Amino acid sequence: MTKQELYDCLTSYGISFEITQHEAVFNMAELEAVPLPYPDCIAKNLFVRDDKKQNYYLITVKGEKRVNLKDFRKKYGLRPLSFASAEELMAIMHLIPGAVTPLGILNDEERRVIFCLDKAFRGGLAGVHPNENTATVWLKAGDLVELIKKHGNTVKVVEI
Repeated sequence: MTKQELYDCLTSYGISFEITQHEAVFNMAELEAVPLPYPDCIAKNLFVRDDKKQNYYLITVKGEKRVNLKDFRKKYGLRPLSFASAEELMAIMHLIPGAVTPLGILNDEERRVIFCLDKAFRGGLAGVHPNENTATVWLKAGDLVELIKKHGNTVKVVEI
């Protein structure tokens, strides 16, 4: 999905959202230089896989949080985790590094990605890329969860 197709998708589902256009950013440090209307709601996304390349996870946390993959896997009874490759990211979610977003799960035709949203987002906004890193879309975290569930991917709200 292109950025415009994604906006059209959100509109077709009746999801309210706000857009902040900005220069391309490839990491959280670069994003800090961008003036954002809701900086406490920005999402950081980690696309990881297990050691057998059987299960893929998108872990989404608030921007300032750190994720210890070893602790995460132990807490949730998963196999050892590592970052997925750029090739896996493109093959599964049709995204490039630096543009990873939960909205990319809508490109996951095989519904392989398990979306793990940090419960710190519950009841609030989430700022995520619209499948490109030249904008941030602000929408209710609950709407994001419901949209991904409707697509058919597994969603887990987790404590990180």
